[in-house]
Amino acid sequence: MRVARAVGVVFVAVATVHLGAQLAGSAALAQVTQWLLMPTLAVCVLAATASPRPRQVRVVVLALGLSFLGDAAPDLVAGGDASFLVMVGFFLLAQVAYVVAFAPRARSSVLYRPARTAPYAAALVVLVGIVAPHAGTLLVPVAVYAGVLTAMAVLATGLGRWGAVGGAVFLVSDSLIALEAFVPGWSLPAHGFWVMATYCVGQALLAVAVLRLPDVRPQPMPCTGAANGTPEPSRRASVSGSAIG
Repeated sequence: MRVARAVGVVFVAVATVHLGAQLAGSAALAQVTQWLLMPTLAVCVLAATASPRPRQVRVVVLALGLSFLGDAAPDLVAGGDASFLVMVGFFLLAQVAYVVAFAPRARSSVLYRPARTAPYAAALVVLVGIVAPHAGTLLVPVAVYAGVLTAMAVLATGLGRWGAVGGAVFLVSDSLIALEAFVPGWSLPAHGFWVMATYCVGQALLAVAVLRLPDVRPQPMPCTGAANGTPEPSRRASVSGSAIG
């Protein structure tokens, strides 16, 4: 857990530097730090859990890896629609991975509570409705992505409060990207900062929510007691919560 906490601090530091670069308009620094965000968070999740890791943890790490590829896509593929589609493709796969990871807890989510699911459905309809007139040939992939993204946010409520907030914030982040990409005249001051701030917070909270699940085994703290292996009294309590929360 000490390693996990240290890596969590690194993630917060990288995110802080990245957001500062966004505000300062330092494109090179923002690019490099964005590449580091999701790998650092994935290492934190791995360091916080013990082997053998449950399927949920493994799939979440896969989602973080796919998110990294989505972050890197605009810098690796020629600009225009091709770059956007590759980015959306990787993030779509990341959202599918999250859906797979969260689906076993669907009964604990708002999925079967129409009154609580309605705001998510309304957000999906409004977002697609605003984007549709301007999306052209990209309407179908954008609508599919929006649907899977909303499903992820709904299922994330099954992880508890942290998951519900994380899924909703992630939904906001990607909605801001869609509005910027397709809606003429859309202008949000410091747009890149807000997209990345909600992205970092959303991803981190989803990781926290998974690490707090009762069936996720935390990485044990090293024993420093006597030679018989008995840990110090302060280490007897089980480690709970998240390495980054």
